[in-house]
Amino acid sequence: MNYENKPSGYYDNVRYEMLKYLPSTAKKILEVGCGNGCFAEVMKKQNSAEVWGIELMENEAAIAAETLDKVYAGEVEKFIGELPENYFDAIYFNDVIEHLYNPYQVIEQLKSKLTTNGVIISSIPNIRYHSAFRMFLFNKDWKYDEYGIMDFTHIRFFTKKSIVRMYEAAGFDIVKHEGINKSRSLKPILYNILFLGTQLDIFNAQYATVARKK
Repeated sequence: MNYENKPSGYYDNVRYEMLKYLPSTAKKILEVGCGNGCFAEVMKKQNSAEVWGIELMENEAAIAAETLDKVYAGEVEKFIGELPENYFDAIYFNDVIEHLYNPYQVIEQLKSKLTTNGVIISSIPNIRYHSAFRMFLFNKDWKYDEYGIMDFTHIRFFTKKSIVRMYEAAGFDIVKHEGINKSRSLKPILYNILFLGTQLDIFNAQYATVARKK
């Protein structure tokens, strides 16, 4: 995958809308796909926490290492075995899971790295978002973009239901699961008139999920 040609700001986006899902008691946090560490740094200050990061891009990982407590540069799958057992109160995936070849296995393997009440917190793009919904339902097409729902580096695609199924299959209970970054466009309203209000999930660009291990 060519991650070098991402648009400016791709690796330094602070996902403020995801901060509300972080437990105030979380003192040891791991962010998978931490970019240059900007979001992790906010969590570190907000919770006075120890924050680790894993980042695929070496240059971004080097920047993150300047502020975080520990940073691994490379694919998350390579470092799971090096992470301490029963250690993290929260593990974040902000629009990262869809980039993994086997996210189901990764989530299951990370379960033992969480403390008893530890949680995985994720933001995952919704393939049924109205723009993608329109593309393959009405335009009969499947076209990748540089970023967004149809990012050309996405390997996996998820819906509201399939996200829940993934976590439950890996041995997690869902604590919270809700749509975020809701569209302000009139198009999903029109589609729901057409489909008698049965397609409300197409408003949501992503789903935020908090899952606790059973």
